[in-house]
Amino acid sequence: MKKVFLVFSLIFTATLSMNAQDISENAIGLRFGGGNGVGGEISYQKALGSNNRLEIDLGLANEFANFKATGLYQWVWNLEDKFNWYAGAGGGIVSAGGTGIYASGVIGIEYNFEAPILLSIDYRPEIGVAGGLDGLNSDVALSIRYQF
Repeated sequence: MKKVFLVFSLIFTATLSMNAQDISENAIGLRFGGGNGVGGEISYQKALGSNNRLEIDLGLANEFANFKATGLYQWVWNLEDKFNWYAGAGGGIVSAGGTGIYASGVIGIEYNFEAPILLSIDYRPEIGVAGGLDGLNSDVALSIRYQF
């Protein structure tokens, strides 16, 4: 009886392991959003494991008037077949009347197409830490990325 229980336990564990989320090694694309005005960013994601990644975004914010650079560490979980959700934290710099530093979080949902395309929508709250950035900036964005 102990052997049967052990075999079923191993099969169950293997099944759970096979359902673990695998994310693309690299993805690059565009992120369009609006916090304090419309902005756009070039976005790059690099897998750091089977369910976590680093995202780096460079672009223009606040009606394309300010340069912005953001780095985020993200955890990714599978919702359904090709749907994932993710959350993470990080920070960045922005040229809003001088150089400002901000802390940021992110939560979003993404769809992984059969083609190497990744479509996502996320919410990114940002709060100024230094450099004259005041208050909370809420950024909602739509992203499209090519995976390789």
